[in-house]
Amino acid sequence: MEVRKIVIVKEVIEADGLGEACDPIARVVAMAVVRNPFAGRFVEDLSPLFDLGGRLGERLMGEAVALLARPPVSYGKAAIVGTAGDLEHGAAMIHPKLGKPMRAAVGGGKALIPSNAKVAAIGAAIDLPLGHKDEAWSFDHFDTITVMVADAPRPDEIVLCMAVADGGRPHPRVGDAPITD
Repeated sequence: MEVRKIVIVKEVIEADGLGEACDPIARVVAMAVVRNPFAGRFVEDLSPLFDLGGRLGERLMGEAVALLARPPVSYGKAAIVGTAGDLEHGAAMIHPKLGKPMRAAVGGGKALIPSNAKVAAIGAAIDLPLGHKDEAWSFDHFDTITVMVADAPRPDEIVLCMAVADGGRPHPRVGDAPITD
């Protein structure tokens, strides 16, 4: 595992977008910038990336959860693949083995972990989706946090992102809406 850097971002929301104060909501994103061993070539077996995602989850998720003021209720994951890589490289990092250490760290995880992946140039941002860890249809917890690493991903790198939050959106008002879709 060739990790170039680890970046951990903690955001504490104290007011909504209109300036109305709310109980503090902490969101933490742990990001690992790693070398993509498959950059520039097509490879059928991506299982080494499955393992890498799992190992990084084990390494970073406990630290992310420890930075929350309250127990985690939401989580999400994302990957930004450098331009010499393929979207499947990001999917391989976030899907098969990352979920288990994330669920272990949050003490639950009945719900699907929302995710996003893309191929992008250095400094690209990604909207990392968040959702309630146990209630997949908790509208009050559907959210995103936008993150980036200024000097990553280089063409032969992947930025793996894992997020946790100790609350939903500030002042949520959609949770009891009838579902008509």
